[in-house]
Amino acid sequence: MLVLLFLIAGSFLSLSTSPKQADIIIVLSGGEGRIEHAADLYKSGYGSYILLSNSKELTGPSGDMHQTALALGIPEEAILTEDAAQSTYQNAQFTLPIMKQHGFKSAIVVSSDFHMRRVKFIFDHVYKKSGIELTYIGSDSGYNAKTWWSDRNSRETTFNEYTKMIGNAFGYNGPEAKSALEQIKRWFRR
Repeated sequence: MLVLLFLIAGSFLSLSTSPKQADIIIVLSGGEGRIEHAADLYKSGYGSYILLSNSKELTGPSGDMHQTALALGIPEEAILTEDAAQSTYQNAQFTLPIMKQHGFKSAIVVSSDFHMRRVKFIFDHVYKKSGIELTYIGSDSGYNAKTWWSDRNSRETTFNEYTKMIGNAFGYNGPEAKSALEQIKRWFRR
């Protein structure tokens, strides 16, 4: 049983549903390819707006998320932003009032593929009684879900995500959870 859990640990993290029409596409900061994937969904007609959570985070040669969205051809009038989130929990917490303010009833949430299980756990909790329907789409990050133990990046990503999930389940959210994760990593590196 433990061997099976070990083998499927990476695949469990990666969660992605089929895209469906929504009012808006919410893009979480923190990983390459997220804004590009959201732009593809927007251009394919899956949402009329894009909401960039922590939009001032740098994403590549075009600059921050907002500048990157513009460079990818998303019109300014279709972009909404929030600039305060410092964690996945805050992404959910700070996007919900924007969703309510604009009367949006559905959203596609985009993040990295390995991050989606935790994103769903957190967003489902924060949005629970909002009446807003969420669809979760993971962007390809290069994470090796099937053989996560075979490369250092995938091993570290798996460890980080499970540690954060456990912390979130026990109520550790936001920046304080990140500092706790760094402490745990230091213990294991000794």
